[in-house]
Amino acid sequence: MTYDKARQALRDWREAYPSDPFSDDRLLRVLLAQYLPAGRRAALEEEAARFARAVTGVIAPRAARYDRHHDPELAAYDGRGERVDVVEFDPGYHEAGAAVWASGIVARAGEPGGAFEQATLLLLLSLEGEAGHACPATCTIGLARALRRRASDPVRERFLPALLEADYARAARGAQFLTEVQGGSDVGANACVAVPVGDHFRLRGEKWFCSVADADQFFVTARVEGGAPGTAGLGSFVVPRELDGRPNGFRLRRLKDKLGTRALASGEIDFDGAEAWPVGELADGIRTAVGIVLNTSRWLTAVGSAGLARRARREALAYAAHREAFGRRIEEFGSLRRTLAAICAEADGSLALVMALTDLEDRLDAGGADATAVAAHRFWVNVAKYVTSRQATATVRDAIEVLGGNGTIEEFSVLPRLYRDAIVYESWEGTHNVLAAQVMSDLRRLDLLGPAADLVRDAAAGTPVAAQVAAQMAPALEGLARCREDADHAAWHGRDHLDRLGRCAQAALLARADRPASAAWLLASLTGEDPGRDEALAARVDAVLAEAGRPGS
Repeated sequence: MTYDKARQALRDWREAYPSDPFSDDRLLRVLLAQYLPAGRRAALEEEAARFARAVTGVIAPRAARYDRHHDPELAAYDGRGERVDVVEFDPGYHEAGAAVWASGIVARAGEPGGAFEQATLLLLLSLEGEAGHACPATCTIGLARALRRRASDPVRERFLPALLEADYARAARGAQFLTEVQGGSDVGANACVAVPVGDHFRLRGEKWFCSVADADQFFVTARVEGGAPGTAGLGSFVVPRELDGRPNGFRLRRLKDKLGTRALASGEIDFDGAEAWPVGELADGIRTAVGIVLNTSRWLTAVGSAGLARRARREALAYAAHREAFGRRIEEFGSLRRTLAAICAEADGSLALVMALTDLEDRLDAGGADATAVAAHRFWVNVAKYVTSRQATATVRDAIEVLGGNGTIEEFSVLPRLYRDAIVYESWEGTHNVLAAQVMSDLRRLDLLGPAADLVRDAAAGTPVAAQVAAQMAPALEGLARCREDADHAAWHGRDHLDRLGRCAQAALLARADRPASAAWLLASLTGEDPGRDEALAARVDAVLAEAGRPGS
């Protein structure tokens, strides 16, 4: 390839990225058609196409700038020496935020249902990584849901309306501050105290990892003075950032310098008499925190991870179609074709799984979920977050390899930013071991395994891979059944069983979405068998890539 031709190939690759990545994503539209009635789907498609254009035209160029060059900065004092604890951002950050909030992704949290709309919009935003706004949107949705479902009328009426405002300049953004230095995953060790004062409380203590440190309202767990030890003594509270124009009894100690999600302000906060109001009954504090706020974040973080993988898939396929080496397009080389096939199957499987979880979320939030759906949701919200976040990191890493050295250059593509963000996503709302431990604990106490498996069986029924799914799912179900009785087995092998069942679910859901080759690819990874003759492997790769079609499919 000549110098001029190589340069042109790079230009062609960049120009191939669509202004509307939603309309260009056939699998996403197929999945939405499976779950939504025609009228709701048509409205969502119009809404999503409009936001997709805002993502590429408004958010992408600004995020590329402020994520690399303009991290948030803490202004602890104003010019008169008074404590203000303000976080300052690049102006482009707020311009991007205005586009996110105008999409309605947060405003929809005011009404039951709407999960598909929120998930689709967040997925599109995540094509640009966290971009400094995926986390604030997610946290605001979680706080709004908690207030809508659990808060008393006075508390709801005081705090909820501002969270639902679609005008970014007027909207209040939410955050969730649960982690303490001695109680990360061990929430029961938290020591931040809530002291009753009339109809509200005052908080004292430290929160160690506070993302959206610039938020206007904080969702905080605190130990009610005189309450029980462990999680039973924790209440859930909403804390306004300001009272009468001044910081409400807190100090933002510092901002954290993170590997990824760098445009997002994360810090450490000390509360010293901050006024707070309960979100629901004090005795239900941990149920509100986990059942609504954390589970909302786990669902949307899984969606975000699928979005990272979706963008990696697109970048890798398009680059391989344009780049040449040794007189051939690199997509023609067998080893790279195999990498591309794996990227496609993994990214598509993630998308299929998070849309199935979104269906459960939609019914649960709207109050239309039966006991089986509630049980399936409790299982899959943890497993989907665990599985998809791992897949996102691996898929982005493989896409970087497709681009070669170019893939490591921050200004060349979005992939380095996606990779850094993906690693942070893996730890959000619980590490892999914490999520697996939560599933194991739930299995011992609740009848979840049957409903969880039924989701997979129902998806696989009547598809070409139904028998394979059943065969591969059986050892996972046997292993998880043993985990209910054997704590040591759960500790050592629980994740293995969840990996297998998650892959079976993705395969079943892809087969139902008319992606049988990708489904078979995911299942083949579970057999531990030799892939066979080169011709057979090549045929499988060709089938996955043919099924994938053009880069956005």
